[in-house]
Amino acid sequence: MSYLLAIDVGGTSMKGGLVHEQDILTAATSRPTTTHPAGPVAAVRDLTAELALAGQAYFGHPPHALALAVPGVVEDNVARYSATLGWRDVPAEAFSALDHVPVVLSNDVLAAGLAEAAFTPEQDFLFLAIGTSIAGALFLDGKPYGTSLTGQLGHSPVYPGGRLCPCGQRGCLAAYASASAIATEYGAPHAAAVAEALVAGSERAERVWRTAVDALALSLAGYTLTLNPQAVIVGGGLALSGELLLEPLRGALAQRLSFHTSPEVRTGRLGQNAGVLGAARLARRASPR
Repeated sequence: MSYLLAIDVGGTSMKGGLVHEQDILTAATSRPTTTHPAGPVAAVRDLTAELALAGQAYFGHPPHALALAVPGVVEDNVARYSATLGWRDVPAEAFSALDHVPVVLSNDVLAAGLAEAAFTPEQDFLFLAIGTSIAGALFLDGKPYGTSLTGQLGHSPVYPGGRLCPCGQRGCLAAYASASAIATEYGAPHAAAVAEALVAGSERAERVWRTAVDALALSLAGYTLTLNPQAVIVGGGLALSGELLLEPLRGALAQRLSFHTSPEVRTGRLGQNAGVLGAARLARRASPR
């Protein structure tokens, strides 16, 4: 039975597993991305070696491809740039610890959106990943539009001259509404702690959360007026907060669209596995067997 190793590399953690037969995922695991002493590329290499051992034990033979979904700009099977992880022009093979196994790179948000498209009745939708940073992938007639440069919503300014973003610009959406920005502004280790404080009634958490929601609504209003998506599918780590994020976001977005109908705003069906499964789908297209 043929299978792939598939890894979704996020700014904080990376998830991977063995994908085979109608997107069945086994040996699923998660590791930190940025704590490896030799950097995030080496961390991915170590995970590929670990998963390869699991695949050999489970299937008795090597994978037919390694599928990697990585943040930032991906062109010609090269990770051109990631503001989150700081790399530039990393070739696909540099991420792999495996010999004679083709490596297929894809943008992480595009991959996750492609996986979610199978469960999304709307044909025109935005997949919006909110995690360490923010990025989007636009789907028209059920197919991805543009390249990994098309959906850099997180680095579009919402407040020009505002907070400094890791990309070097000021006022970017990611500097206000990413999970990492929410955690930093509140002074918490992660956004989940801010969500817990919000539920507990913290006024400070409410202010931080509201700032993030308002920035998201401002960005999505412009996006809606320009491209008119039928739905916004929210993924990434912040999507785990569910209605705590989505309910106020729907209201704030509707307030900014005086004459335009708001798109449906909801979380994806595949949760944190979307990037892994989408990377596998894209790899199959590139190296079918």
